[in-house]
Parts: sequence; C-alpha cells; structure tokens
Amino acid sequence: MARVLVVGSGGREHTLAWGLARSPEVSEVISAPGNPGMAEIGECRPVDVEDPNAIAALAGAVDADLTVVGAEVPLVAGAVDALEARGRLAFGPRADAAHLEGSKAWMKEVVAAAGVPTARHRAFGAGEHDAAFAFLDSLGAPYVVKTDGLAAGKGVAVVASLDEARDAVRAYLSGDAFGAAGRTLVIEEGLVGPELSLLVLCDGRDAIPLQPAQDFKRIGDGDTGPNTGGMGAYSPVPIATREVVDEVMAKAVRPTLDELRRRGIEYRGVLYAGLMLTNEGPKIIEYNVRFGDPECQVVVPRLASDLYRHCVESAAGRFETEVRFLDDAAITVVLAAEGYPSSPRTGDVIEGLDDAEAREGIVVFHAGTKRDGDRLLTAGGRVLAVTATAPDLATARTRAYDAVAGISWPGMQYRRDIALAAVADQP
Repeated sequence: MARVLVVGSGGREHTLAWGLARSPEVSEVISAPGNPGMAEIGECRPVDVEDPNAIAALAGAVDADLTVVGAEVPLVAGAVDALEARGRLAFGPRADAAHLEGSKAWMKEVVAAAGVPTARHRAFGAGEHDAAFAFLDSLGAPYVVKTDGLAAGKGVAVVASLDEARDAVRAYLSGDAFGAAGRTLVIEEGLVGPELSLLVLCDGRDAIPLQPAQDFKRIGDGDTGPNTGGMGAYSPVPIATREVVDEVMAKAVRPTLDELRRRGIEYRGVLYAGLMLTNEGPKIIEYNVRFGDPECQVVVPRLASDLYRHCVESAAGRFETEVRFLDDAAITVVLAAEGYPSSPRTGDVIEGLDDAEAREGIVVFHAGTKRDGDRLLTAGGRVLAVTATAPDLATARTRAYDAVAGISWPGMQYRRDIALAAVADQP
C-alpha cells in the first residue's frame, strides 16, 4: 500500500487528496501544508511550498511513494527536480517544462514555433510603453493584457476600451499591479467564442485527454466584473464533442509537446490547455502546468479509473491503465469572501457546512479556510468549492445550488449562473 504526499493547500489540492485517497492502492494521504478539509483525509505537515528542497526533504521524512505537486509556484520553482534528485517519484513537470506557465511570453514563443493556432500577440518589457501602445492601436476590442510571470490566476486584464488597456499596460510595466510578474507583459487580440478547458495527462511520450470542462473566470453573473482564479466549472461540456477534443489534441497539444521535445524538454504530469472555440476553430489562450482550479473539482469526481495509478504511471513515464470516466455530470460553485478578488476579508465564521456535505451527491472542497477551535473560518479569497454530481447536468446544478443555499458567512459571494446556459441548451 502506498503513501502519497500532496503539496498545496487549495481547493485543487483538496480534490486531488480526496481522489487519491479513493484508490485501493493508497493507504495514507499526507498533505503539506494542507487545509482543514485535507486534514479530514489524513495528516497535514507544514512546508514552504516555494522551497523545492524543503518539499523533497519532507517527502523523504514521510517516506512518500509518490508526491503530487498541485500548484504552479512549486512546479516552476523546481519541486519535481528536487524530488527526483533524491530518488523520489513525483507527479508534475520539471522546472524546464513548467516554464510553459512560468513565462507567458515563452509559452507564446513555443506555441508559435509549433504552429499552434492562437491569438495575435506580442511581448513587451520595461520602457516599451510606446511600442505596447502602438500594438494596442493595431488591435480591436476586446483587449487582453497579461503578466508574463505568475500572478495567482489574476494577472489577466480583458477590457473593452483602449484607455483601460493602456492603463493596464502602465500598471503592469511599472510593477504597481503585480510587481516583477508584470514588468514583462503579453498583449493579445481578444478572441471571441466559448471557452473550454482540456486537461491532458502526459508521460513524456504519450498524451491522454481527460474530460473537458468549462470554467467561469469573472466574479459576476453574466461574465461581469474583474477576472478571478475561477468562480465555478462544470463537466461534461455539450459543445466539447469528441471531434473538438481530437482537433485540439492534433492541432495544439501534440504539436506543443513535440516542440518541447525538439528543445530537449520532456513533459510529464498534467497539461492544462485553455482554449477559445472561435469561428476559425479552437485556439489556445494559455497553457498551465497543473490541474485547473476549479476544473479539477469537476473532472476528478467524474473519474471512474484510479487517479493514483494514472499519476504513478505519468511520473514513471509509462501509461498502462485506461482512463475511464463516469457518465455522471459534475458542477462546482465557488464561494468567495467579501472583497474578492482585490481585497478579500478573512476571519468570518462559516455556518452550515456539515448539513451541505450531508446532501446527496455533494462534496465540499476547502480552498481558503482555517480552524479556530471548533469554528471554521474564512482564510482566503476563494473559500469553498461546492461540487455536486448527478446523472445529468440539470440535476447536478440543482443539487449544487441547494447545498450552497445552506452555507453562509458575512459577505459570502458566488455566481448564480454556473452551467445555466449549458442546462438551458439541453433538450
């Protein structure tokens, strides 16, 4: 029986710990640093997630048979490299491959070299305001301005006016908005169409697509307000047919992996392809080097095969087990703190969680919580992800929002339109 170490403390990592604990091959899941929800699955240990050597040392201390690195920060910092240097099996890309998310400018360079369909774009650095403004002038609305570096999922401005785009350029390049992460930026043309997230398992040679999901980035109903880390998701996605997935794999994912190999980079772990389904076909918006959050919360609960086995085989560089999914649908609704995403308030008491979790088909994943004695408090911007599964999307949606209605804290906010259009379009 295996001991698994999960590195991270968010809703994605809670979902991964939950999924791994369901494996008949796993005896123990240890989380670092974990959260109160993960503590109900197994022991939580403190660790500095930005320190690859500390992560590797902890994996040795707990004698982990597999370490699953959940978030982008430790992956970009080289956690997998450090683990492998100590002879530890680790799920996730090494630092050279993780640079695909660590630098959006480099990612765009790789995509262009691979001939992958994407938005027209250019990168700009400090002192290049005038060149950036000139490129903006050549585009039409909407305008997209992104930090080059990591910004916790919030470093993307999608704005309708040229003045707003110029303001974003000034704020990014000056460092006022995102510090060093924004002092190099990428400007893209705004693509039009429905978005799609495709998570792909990779073992360095082969690539296996998981079930697609669709997430909701903006804070408000009807896709209004600022971008967030994600306010909800659902799967399956009716518009993501087998033909669409095959096209994305053939025209985007596999050419990207081939280009990385040409550069001497082997990609293992999960590759997140963020797409726009345009009138000209699917186009890549971004690549991430880990499970999406909140996409993970709807893809993993639909998995019928063994998550642990898939992670082990990816880390070892040899897929052998068939990936299978349930026919059930899943939806997750993110509950966020007042003031999120700009200045979330923390320390509020969360009520009603036990009753929500007792409902049929409901699992609540913790994203930003902490324990204070017997009380559960808010401790982040995105606090909980309420996930429901059911035989169909409409029933899953009803279950999710019924559960949400029983949870409360002062200032709690959430979107009320997750999967609404998808359900309305179904016969």
